[in-house]
Amino acid sequence: MDTIALGMPTYKERRIPTRSGQQYFIRTFGCQMNEHDTERIAGLLESDGMEPAGSADAADLIILNTCTIRENADQKLYGYLGSLRALKSERPLRIAVGGCMAQKDREVIQDRAGWVDVVFGTHNTHRVLDLLDHADEWGPITEIWEETTSTEAMPSALPTHRETPHSAWVTITIGCNNSCTFCIVPYVRGAEISRRPSDIIREVRNLVAEGVREVTLLGQNVNSYGRDLDLNGRKPLFADLLRQVGQVEGLRRIRFTSPHPKDIRADVAAAMAETPEVCEQLHFPLQSGSDSVLRRMHRGYTGERFLARLEMVRSHMPDLTVSTDIIVGFPGETEADFQDTLDVVAAARFDSAYMFQYSPRPGTPAAEYDDQLSKEVVQERFDRLAALQDQISLEKNEALLGSTLELMSEGPSRKDASRLAGRTRGGKVVHCEASVPPGEELFATITSAAPHHLMGVPAS
Repeated sequence: MDTIALGMPTYKERRIPTRSGQQYFIRTFGCQMNEHDTERIAGLLESDGMEPAGSADAADLIILNTCTIRENADQKLYGYLGSLRALKSERPLRIAVGGCMAQKDREVIQDRAGWVDVVFGTHNTHRVLDLLDHADEWGPITEIWEETTSTEAMPSALPTHRETPHSAWVTITIGCNNSCTFCIVPYVRGAEISRRPSDIIREVRNLVAEGVREVTLLGQNVNSYGRDLDLNGRKPLFADLLRQVGQVEGLRRIRFTSPHPKDIRADVAAAMAETPEVCEQLHFPLQSGSDSVLRRMHRGYTGERFLARLEMVRSHMPDLTVSTDIIVGFPGETEADFQDTLDVVAAARFDSAYMFQYSPRPGTPAAEYDDQLSKEVVQERFDRLAALQDQISLEKNEALLGSTLELMSEGPSRKDASRLAGRTRGGKVVHCEASVPPGEELFATITSAAPHHLMGVPAS
């Protein structure tokens, strides 16, 4: 694999599209950050004349946007790359791998999948066209690597292709300054960099002008937004940003992800409550309810402090819908530690939870801990936690029976095209006997509840 020098023209300096008529296919692994990166990669490709393909089989270019967080991420990547090798042997095809795993394991990808044409990391998304040009001219395999210290390469600074015209991601920070022992993100996405408020507001205004009615502000830790900025001797705060975004005329809903429990303060809760556009929704990652496990994770809070911060936000927004992340089976977790997690979950009464069985991520401190748990123990604990959370989720949703909620249409339900799938301000999915275009709002009366969705009819 060649490593090429920086200083090539960016997409802004291009004049004539060079891939008109070609088709691309992108498969995304991972989190909202990856999904947003994919939108921008698609935007760059379309700015060069390419069109989306219906499947990988029809594509001239296949890009895999990778993740290092999800369990078995590497097996999924290399399994899929193996199938693409056969496809590439049958016809001309370019294959590129980007994202977090590409940032971390570029040499490994080269060794295990020599048929890949381009590898690019999280800091080089904005140069994907240049990399493809270089591969066309010089052949595989080409890579380019750099560290970013500015907002030039932020996803939101690039063209975009959104699958949902009425909603959009808006990046407010990239990178992370925390040191959670299970997480590889700070290593692959770098130190935290905040965008200037004026740039964010300008983007939101442009999105609204294009028909967007809902935005989700993105950052690894939105609470620490602005700490690296200096605006005439003042550091902007996330609470200030929420209020400013809420003043954009025509915007209906604001969401954000993710805050860090150790950093959330009363000013953010107050801004949420005082800004009508901010939805009554909070993703609040617990990870564990055990104080000893939280210390080993370097999370910076205790179970008691987590519950206190959650109660503080709920005191400002009583109708708050709360989701969380929980890792089961972190190295050294005892049965007593796990019971602490069950106790905190029972006390917090989350509306929903993203639950993960711990798996070591090479390059993280926790992967080197010598007290890894057996798969059998982790699975048994995971099943108990899932049963508890499903019961709580059902009870929370049943409490909404007979109530009338505001929905934003997401179009026909995937399960039943005769129904509409809508999302409440709290982020709950409601299947409703109605037909309303995506992005439009309606009110629905809830008629039945399940742990992970609601059913409703249009309010009379």
